[in-house]
Amino acid sequence: MRLQSAIFDMDGTLLDSMHIWHELGPCMLYKQGITPTSDLHEKLKTMTLRQGAAYCKEAYGMPQSVEDIVSLIEEQIFDFYHNQVQAKPGVEKFLSLLKMEGVWMYVATATDRHLAEAALRHAGIDGYFRGIITCAEAGSGKSSPEIYERAMRRLQSNKKDTVVFEDALHAIQTAKAAGFRVCAVYDASAEEDQAEIRRLADYYLTSFEEMFETHAPD
Repeated sequence: MRLQSAIFDMDGTLLDSMHIWHELGPCMLYKQGITPTSDLHEKLKTMTLRQGAAYCKEAYGMPQSVEDIVSLIEEQIFDFYHNQVQAKPGVEKFLSLLKMEGVWMYVATATDRHLAEAALRHAGIDGYFRGIITCAEAGSGKSSPEIYERAMRRLQSNKKDTVVFEDALHAIQTAKAAGFRVCAVYDASAEEDQAEIRRLADYYLTSFEEMFETHAPD
């Protein structure tokens, strides 16, 4: 895996954090003494935070306002990214190796900047990156390559020498279509997409620890 620069997604790639988004609704309800139905995540997964809060208020007869329910969920997210989130196994060792090899690194994430900064700091890996760019700052989600293009320019690199590390199929599709080399990183949240992810990616990691069971990047 020859590279001069690397662009890393955060949630599900660097951090073991995707589960929090599956657990937000159920955890919030349990804390209010309400038992959620088993299909709650399926109901919420395509909704915005406010839409999800409105759904929970109506479906479970919550007495709080939608704004108060949103605040309850935001408190969970804040606490997780500031105090609980962990790097995936082998991540820090891999980043340390890349840094020693002179590889410049950037984070490209859909997560809000204040949460991303707190998460990387809590996980102990913030010092490896030359910066962070968020989808909000890029003006588009990862259905557009703009976030990767901007990160690459900030790294003063080019697509030939840059590898994008991602766990989600739609982001991998975007980066590949834009001409980037992509290293897919397995995350359980994308289990059903693994066959297509393996087909598309230039490189595939079941975990970062795998890099040390074989050989270091040249």
